[in-house]
Amino acid sequence: MKEAAIPLYAAIADPGSLTPFGAEFEPGNPSAWPGYAVELSRARRATGARHAVTTGFATIGGERCVLIGFEFAFLGGSMGTAEGARISRAFTTAIGERLPVVCIAASGGARLQEGASALLQMQGVAAAVAAARQAGIPFAAVAGDPTTGGVWASLVAAADVVIGVDRARISFSGSRTRPADAADDSPEYHAAAKWQHGYLDVLAPADQVAGRLAAFISLLAPGSRGSGERLDPALPGPAARAAEVRPASPAWRSGSAAGSRDGRSRDGWSQVTATRRAGRARADRWLAWYFDRCFEIRGDRCGGVDRGLRCGFGSRNGQTIGYIAQSGQVTTAAGYRTAIRLMGLAERFGRPVLTLVDTPGAAAAPDDERAGIGTAIAESLVAMATSRVPVTTVVIGEGVSGGALAIASPADLWISRDAYLSVTSPEFAVSILKREEADIAQVAGLLRLTPADLARRGLVRGILAPPGDDV
Repeated sequence: MKEAAIPLYAAIADPGSLTPFGAEFEPGNPSAWPGYAVELSRARRATGARHAVTTGFATIGGERCVLIGFEFAFLGGSMGTAEGARISRAFTTAIGERLPVVCIAASGGARLQEGASALLQMQGVAAAVAAARQAGIPFAAVAGDPTTGGVWASLVAAADVVIGVDRARISFSGSRTRPADAADDSPEYHAAAKWQHGYLDVLAPADQVAGRLAAFISLLAPGSRGSGERLDPALPGPAARAAEVRPASPAWRSGSAAGSRDGRSRDGWSQVTATRRAGRARADRWLAWYFDRCFEIRGDRCGGVDRGLRCGFGSRNGQTIGYIAQSGQVTTAAGYRTAIRLMGLAERFGRPVLTLVDTPGAAAAPDDERAGIGTAIAESLVAMATSRVPVTTVVIGEGVSGGALAIASPADLWISRDAYLSVTSPEFAVSILKREEADIAQVAGLLRLTPADLARRGLVRGILAPPGDDV
């Protein structure tokens, strides 16, 4: 007899750490399916498991969680009434214990033999996910091979972060329920395409999944997010309100709002050209310098990815902070929608957010208009204006037009010495005003875009030194 393969969840959880619960749930035969009891007995003998889903407490990379693990060898990892009940119980337990939920899936979807009773488990699972969201419980899911049907569409795809196993089959439609002309090897039914279109945050080989999960849990588990008390931002300007939590950034202070290297000596055009120079500190350098470690999210969950925008959570001095960072490129509608997604997660977990502004503007090609760039900017502005968690913004490079302002805090705005903030670029200003190219430098001065100009007018709270510039 061929030895059963170890299910993915058993390979990912730390050895010996799983303590199962939920054994009280047993499947019935709600549709009176002929021979169903025999099929269940055969599956139990073949796998050594009582259900297609195992639930329990476990650790992953030493991080404690509530685990939901699917066993594909058990009737295709299908979700019946007992599996749905166990999943709901897992979320309820996680809420009570203040532990993150980790689901490691390998499933063909709802169990055919239980008919509509199995189908309705999708609603029960969705309600359990919703309860965890309301309680601020992080939920990470792994889409193993395969992850299809109702398990993908009600459980895995609803997770806060989704990790796809490289080469896994991931789709709503199973291989036997697709249109006749749809090829099974179409890339749209596989993990790489799901990652490309932003439906997965991470695409990784199976042996790297545990490390990615441990990073997520360590940053966002309720007991691992920091004290929750207000931190002294150590930045110049008024003290934060006592009820607020703000990112700590002591090394960013320039010592004062003035100084020989704070931009006062530059005219507008010199500031713009200095900001555009190749060696200037950009988002990657700021994030690497500020955070001890990070976990990034990817994609807007609507089919779009902006590779010029980084979003995620990082740890600094034991405090977990969300971040949104532009990398000097135009920002697309998918980028702003990903930023809105990050803001929603930060609010759910009660984490402050740091945004780094650096863009020559929002993307403006015909495809960007088709994608709803204006609507995405509007929704991002609203997200910033209504945030229930503190948002701190540093303009670290070009801060041009609404494309920059869409991820900026309305109340806590700072600027780097190597940056500027303007209603539009000097070049576009000249074009709008129908002036000559020779007037660009003069118009740049009239825009009053330098850090010193902005500080004098009270539009920013202070001028900060970029990484590696301690003077």
